[in-house]
Amino acid sequence: MLSTKDMSAGSGGTKPVIGTGNHKVKINSITFDQTPYDADAFNITLHVEGEPVTEEFNGFLKDMNNPNGPRYEGQVGRVRFSPYPFKDATLNNGNEISRDTEVLKAMVFLSEVVNKRTELDAIEAATIEDFMVKCNVALSNTGYINACLGAREWENKEGYVNNDLFLPKRTRQGAPLEALETEDSNLLTFDKNDKNHFRGIVKSVAAATTSFEPTASAGDDFDL
Repeated sequence: MLSTKDMSAGSGGTKPVIGTGNHKVKINSITFDQTPYDADAFNITLHVEGEPVTEEFNGFLKDMNNPNGPRYEGQVGRVRFSPYPFKDATLNNGNEISRDTEVLKAMVFLSEVVNKRTELDAIEAATIEDFMVKCNVALSNTGYINACLGAREWENKEGYVNNDLFLPKRTRQGAPLEALETEDSNLLTFDKNDKNHFRGIVKSVAAATTSFEPTASAGDDFDL
């Protein structure tokens, strides 16, 4: 079936960046990243790669400092485990949310998807940062899984619109990650009209002009 959804304008090839939707991905690494605006808030980031692209494709370099080195065979992307960072909080009803407990729950879910629960349970660490370093070793590079990738659009300084990828929240409707060939699949199906899956940029209407001027087009830059 012909499709242009992963094609870059002018190149004729598939974009090196993975986009929203349902994909088969493998997790190359997991990082625990402090947010730039709150020292107590962290994102779990899955560094994923899609299946190898067989047609014309020029993947990102695995090592940006080695221009002659190997490239990724599939589309890659950074995917936040949750639309929101992990942080200690008190809800309006008085319930306490523990950052570390929620991180542990997230890793339990991931470990069961990649069939590595025993390896996860063997991890012991004094801090959540050390725990996540060990999770990266135990839960990365475990083969392909099914994933539903959502995103929040953002605009960079050049005016290009990019996707901040995340896993939609687990609900009664389904889960964003699932092992391949799961019986009675409960995997979420990406829905661009669902705000839990996709949050587009809302731009104000530009003032009318009397001259004919080209408009800026959306890009797909991915900064490794």
